[in-house]
Amino acid sequence: MTRLLENCAYSAESALNAQNGGADRVELCSGMGEGGTTPSYGEMIAARQLLTTTRLNVIIRPRGGDFLYTEREIRIMADDIKAARQAGADGVVFGCLTSDGDIDKRALELLLAAADGMSTTFHRAFDVCRNPLAAMEDIIALGFDRILTSGQQPDAVRGIPLLRQLVDKAAGRIIIMPGCGINPHNIKRIAMETRATEFHASARKTIGSQMTFRNEAISMGGNGADEYARSITDTETIKQLKTIITNL
Repeated sequence: MTRLLENCAYSAESALNAQNGGADRVELCSGMGEGGTTPSYGEMIAARQLLTTTRLNVIIRPRGGDFLYTEREIRIMADDIKAARQAGADGVVFGCLTSDGDIDKRALELLLAAADGMSTTFHRAFDVCRNPLAAMEDIIALGFDRILTSGQQPDAVRGIPLLRQLVDKAAGRIIIMPGCGINPHNIKRIAMETRATEFHASARKTIGSQMTFRNEAISMGGNGADEYARSITDTETIKQLKTIITNL
C-alpha cells in the first residue's frame, strides 16, 4: 500500500522544506492565523519554481471565518483558481457550505468547472458540515478527488472513529485524508486505525528573526503576536513522518 504525505505550507520557503523532507504534495496557504487563505500569485509562482519533485496544491479561500460565500466571493474564488492554474499548480483546495450546513452544490459546480483538469480537494469546511456521511456522498457525486478532515473533531486522533467510518463508506470512491494535529507520535496510530492512505500535516517549527533592532511594544496584528518569530515547515519532521508511513 502506498501512503502519501501532504504538508500544509504557508510560504514558498516552507514548500521547499517540505520537498527536502520527502513530502509528496504541498498545500500552499497564506493566513496561518485564519486556518489558511489563498496565497498571493507571487507565492504560487515561487513555490512552483522551487517544487521539482513535489506536487503543488493551492488553497482557494478568500477569507477566514465560515464557508458560506456570497456570489462576489465565489467569483473571486473562480478567478483565484484560474490564477493557480496559470502559476502551474497541480491542484486546488476549496469547500463551500449552505447556511444550514449542507454542501453548496451550486457554488461548487462553478468552482469545479474552473478547476477542470486539476486535482481537487474539499477542505476542512467538511468538519463543520451538518451531516458528514451525506456530505461525503455529495462531494463524491460532484467529482472531488479527496476530502481533508479531522473527523469533525479538534484533531485527527479524536476524529479517528468518524475517519474510519468515512474511509469504509467511501470504499475507494474518494480519498479521505486525515489532517489536524498529526505528528510523528500519532501518525502510525491514525494510519492503522483509520486505514487512510494520505495524511496532511503542518510539521511546523518556530524560528527567530534576524533583526538586531527591535521595537517589541508593537504588534502588527494587534493581538500581541511575536513580530520577531515565525513558523515554517520543519524538514526533519517531514522526514520522520514520511519514514513512518512508508514503513508501515
